Amino acid sequence: MDQKLQNAVKSGLLDCLNLQPSENLLVVTDDDTREVAEAFYQGGREWAASAHMICMKTAEVDGQEPDAPIADLMLKYDVVVCPTRRSLTHTDAKRNACKAGARVATLPGITRDVFIRTMQADYNKVAERTYQMSALLEKGRVVTLRTALGTDLTLPIGDMPVISSTGLIREKGRGGNLPSGESFLCPVEGKSEGTLVVDASFAGIGKLKSPITIKIKNGKAWDFSGGEQADIMEKRLRAFGQAGLVVAELGVGTNESATITGMILEDEKVFGTIHVAFGNNLSMGGSNSVGIHLDGVVLKPNMWIDDLHVIKEGEWLV
Repeated sequence: MDQKLQNAVKSGLLDCLNLQPSENLLVVTDDDTREVAEAFYQGGREWAASAHMICMKTAEVDGQEPDAPIADLMLKYDVVVCPTRRSLTHTDAKRNACKAGARVATLPGITRDVFIRTMQADYNKVAERTYQMSALLEKGRVVTLRTALGTDLTLPIGDMPVISSTGLIREKGRGGNLPSGESFLCPVEGKSEGTLVVDASFAGIGKLKSPITIKIKNGKAWDFSGGEQADIMEKRLRAFGQAGLVVAELGVGTNESATITGMILEDEKVFGTIHVAFGNNLSMGGSNSVGIHLDGVVLKPNMWIDDLHVIKEGEWLV
């Protein structure tokens, strides 16, 4: 592999995942992400006691479970890396692997260029910024979002656990994205109210041609508008019934090396953005078990935690 890709793999395996020479590595991939997967496999052959790679059929939607033999295999490794087109982040397979003690990194939709660019970030600084936002969210009870395009959304967060996705997945049983950089949580179920206008990108669609406006009541989306892409998004979520419409996540991006590319893995990490997701929330303390999880990224948000204005037009005030 070329030097830039090798450096990115080295950062991922050695710095972020703390892979040890005595450990074994499993790479789970599909036909659409083989280049990055092969690079991880070659890195594992050099730096781990053993490395294996398994390729599966590309999933239809984010959050779809892999076949049972693959899920079982994930339980048997020290480190599991999942460069796949569709996300395995919010799956039982990933959660169960972590429960078994594996350190799991998911890379949904990853490409060579995105991987090389985002792995150049200083993840110690990303971690510091992420923990700072998480500390503020832990003290709060209600988050309010507003934008010039019409977002006006209230998300009660109560005592829901706040998760710091720093990219540093070094402890047994930890899991997260690579690249990473977000502080996120599951809002209190059934309580979010207002309007969300997504203007950057949406998981499964990419960059938006025009903003998608979503009306939210009692913690669920009930109306979508904004053209063809809005119709596609609504159809995908409604395919899972009311469970697909549940407000599942509020996240704040903390990675200054990430840019809006249309790939949600990177887009939701962009410093100065926020994202709201619908569908499965089990990985963040919720109870909504459904086979879909789709994030929408918002540019230049205003965000309050209780009465504290923490983000103004995308600029952090803290």
